[in-house]
Amino acid sequence: MQRPDLEAFTTFAGTLADASGAIIRKALANQRDFLTKDDASPVTEIDRRVETALRAQIAQQYPQHGILGEEFEPADLDAEWVWVIDPIDGTKAFITGIPTFGTLVALAFRGVPVLGVIDNPVTRERWIGADGIPSTLNGKPIRTRACTELANAILANGNPEPFDAAEQAAFQDLRSQTRWCVYGGGCHAYGRVADGALDISTDGGLDAFDYCALVPIVRNAGGVISTWQGEELTIRSGRQAIAASATPALHEQVLARLSTRAPALRASR
Repeated sequence: MQRPDLEAFTTFAGTLADASGAIIRKALANQRDFLTKDDASPVTEIDRRVETALRAQIAQQYPQHGILGEEFEPADLDAEWVWVIDPIDGTKAFITGIPTFGTLVALAFRGVPVLGVIDNPVTRERWIGADGIPSTLNGKPIRTRACTELANAILANGNPEPFDAAEQAAFQDLRSQTRWCVYGGGCHAYGRVADGALDISTDGGLDAFDYCALVPIVRNAGGVISTWQGEELTIRSGRQAIAASATPALHEQVLARLSTRAPALRASR
């Protein structure tokens, strides 16, 4: 089957982000209640409401497509096209009213992410990337910074807690080679790599719904994103430590530092 043009899918992904943003903005002022999931992470009724709404729109528009989301069981992951949803990436920030959370929407073709959206419903920033379509921020084309040396690079990490001891050592080694690091950006940090404000973003313990939307945005802005072992990220990559870099030359240096201290840890789990 020839792959269809992604333009229509990109427009539809934007409508999903619109729907998510409307629900989240309405709920934000009063959102403080949450439950704790089996993995000790928090979840709110709004996470589930958003994912339910987006799943319903996808099922109506593209009933033959699969869906992988954070809050509910996956559906038809063997389908040629699979939508990947994180209704609120950064639920802790959402609960505490810190506006660094966002909705992530991705579309994978034969398991590989080819379209991604990062949407911040508070700041109204939206990054979109799709294969064959230059990445944008609020509709304007963006490009990664032409950084090729670790010593000149600005690094980001959302939260160091998911790193195990070896990964923490690897991250600190990488940090020591860069100019400085900003923490807490979450999905925004990957948008900022794509738009040239950051050079590297790396996190541990991410699932497919955390990273699939990031892949097309970074890649179609000129950057590189992969596991710490340099492997391609797909809907079946499982839980991973990932890294995004502004240029291929910089990414090689990033992976060299990380793999020296934490070789093939998550890939073997």
